[in-house]
Amino acid sequence: MNNAHDSEILCGLHTAIIDLVDEINRPCRDDRLIEEAGIPLDRALFPLLARVWRYGPIGVVELADRTGRDHTTISRQMSKLEELDLIERKPSITDRRVREATVTGKGQKMIDLLNAARQRLADRILVDWTDEDLDQLRTLLRRFADDLMR
Repeated sequence: MNNAHDSEILCGLHTAIIDLVDEINRPCRDDRLIEEAGIPLDRALFPLLARVWRYGPIGVVELADRTGRDHTTISRQMSKLEELDLIERKPSITDRRVREATVTGKGQKMIDLLNAARQRLADRILVDWTDEDLDQLRTLLRRFADDLMR
C-alpha cells in the first residue's frame, strides 16, 4: 500500500481540522448550546457532564486526559456536578482507589435537553446538506477518529 499522500491535500485537511477544532472549542459555542437547551449549567461543567455520559463510568484521571485539563481542576468540577446531582461517583470495580462517575437520572434529563438542542442547532447549520452528504461525512469522520485512536 502506498502511504505517500498528496501534501497539498493533507495540508488542506489539517487546516480544516484546526479550523473545526478551534470553532468547536470557542466558549460561545457551549454558551449557545446551553442557552438553546434552556438549562442552568455552568459552561465549565458542560464538557465534563457530556464526557461522563459518553465514556462513563469514568475516573478523574481519564476524564482529565480526555479534556486536556489538570486532574485537580477536574476533581473540583466533578464535585460540583455531584453536588448538583448530575453525576454520582462510586469506587471502581477494578480499582477501589478510583472513584468512577456516571450520569444520574437528573443528569440524563439534562443530557437529553442538550442533545435535542444540538439537533436543532445542527439542523440550522446543515440545512443545505443532504442525508447522503451527512452520512458520508459521518462515515469518514468515524473512520478518521478510529484510525487516530489506534
